[in-house]
Amino acid sequence: MTRFLQAETPPLVLASGSATRAGLLRAAGLVFETAVPGVDEAAVKESARADGLEPGECALLLAELKARRISERQPGALVIGADQILVCGERWFDKPDGRAAAAEQLRALTGARHVLVTAAVALRGGVRVWQHLATPRLTMRALSDAAIEAYLDAAGAAVTSSVGGYQVEGLGIRLFAAIEGEHAAILGLPVLPLLGFLRQHGVLLD
Repeated sequence: MTRFLQAETPPLVLASGSATRAGLLRAAGLVFETAVPGVDEAAVKESARADGLEPGECALLLAELKARRISERQPGALVIGADQILVCGERWFDKPDGRAAAAEQLRALTGARHVLVTAAVALRGGVRVWQHLATPRLTMRALSDAAIEAYLDAAGAAVTSSVGGYQVEGLGIRLFAAIEGEHAAILGLPVLPLLGFLRQHGVLLD
């Protein structure tokens, strides 16, 4: 990719295997590498809840753990870690492991307002140099069981790739009555605040 007003150094690394997050950075014209950190997210969440952490604290912790894993391997890079937790009431949601689980999540969210707690952290040389927490709010329409089943039929396997069993960048947008917040943050990475940080840090030259 041709660099568009981006410094040669430090190299930028996204500590994530998410194609969606990588796509957001690519669409913004950033040149970067990706590296999968291999963090046991379920275990960290379980421990965080046992310790009484709030969802935002847990999301920031996970984002930093991911970035730190990669920063240890590439200390000269600027490493971006991210995490997202869907919260509705007192419940924290994970990605559904199949159609039945996706249907159950959609039934739990129907007619309700939920929050996508979305964290991003940047590390350089193992030192945290930036963090941001976004809290987009989404209100799902009241959906009948028939409407949920029809959506699952149409969306197919994609429903297991995102928390809540929906993708607002596709057919999932039809499930909602209102959405508040940056679209990119809803997809898993608060891009506008990140770009602002990259300018301040001298990575972006515009």
